[in-house]
Amino acid sequence: MRWLVLCLALLPLPAFAQDKAQTLADLKAELGQLSAQFNGLKAELVQSGAAATGAAGGDALQRMDAMEAELTRVTAKAEEIELKLNRVISDGTNRIGDIEFRLCEQTEGCDPSNIPETPILGGDTAAAPAAADPALAAGTDTGTDTAAAADAPELAMGEKNDFDRAKAVLGQGDFRAAADLFATFTQSYPGSPLSEEANFNRGEALTKLDDTANAARAYLEAFSGKPGGPFAAESLLKLGQALGALGQVPDACVTLAEVGNRFPGTIHATNAQVSMQGLGCP
Repeated sequence: MRWLVLCLALLPLPAFAQDKAQTLADLKAELGQLSAQFNGLKAELVQSGAAATGAAGGDALQRMDAMEAELTRVTAKAEEIELKLNRVISDGTNRIGDIEFRLCEQTEGCDPSNIPETPILGGDTAAAPAAADPALAAGTDTGTDTAAAADAPELAMGEKNDFDRAKAVLGQGDFRAAADLFATFTQSYPGSPLSEEANFNRGEALTKLDDTANAARAYLEAFSGKPGGPFAAESLLKLGQALGALGQVPDACVTLAEVGNRFPGTIHATNAQVSMQGLGCP
């Protein structure tokens, strides 16, 4: 399995748990209920002396044995799922770091030793943007309207002005200056709710400059920073197309196929299919 497959397959961690018959949260809730019932029954029998004398009968004692066995089963299942999720987080984080390293190797002037440490998938940094954006948290379709998304969270002083200035320069066609301004923005305001769009716009500017490798890195940062964000589908599409342009056709095919898997029925999924046909993907 190629290095990109698992990277893309593992990003949305909640979906991994939802594929199970019971989520980890359900198992923990069930475990708590069973523990309370078991302890209550045990306390009742001990207080009455029935457990010691056998007055409670075989039925109550059998219930205790059955509940204890069920507690053991549920605990083991919860621990099994938690271990799998931990492996997913570790492996997915390593895969993201790997793709960043490979893109850096193809980028002129990029020093792999200076690549920042990859944030842990599913950690606080990944959850922060969703918590900061009430519209996204509520499941509202924000589209690509930056103003609506930017008004909700509290921004640092000058943050919106710096973003708007970079976007204005992009609109004027000064792609080199725009790419530099968006790069400066993401460095100056790490974790900004506007980071996803800033990285995407940086990718657009670099694409216009035919700097495909750096554009791919920008699209990757936009997608991995917010896999469920309003620019996620298009960022993943542009990443796949950039990988194809760089000659990494197998990885491009996997990435483009993932657009349809994650965002079915969208124009981006349709465009991904067209790109796959152009690359001769299976």
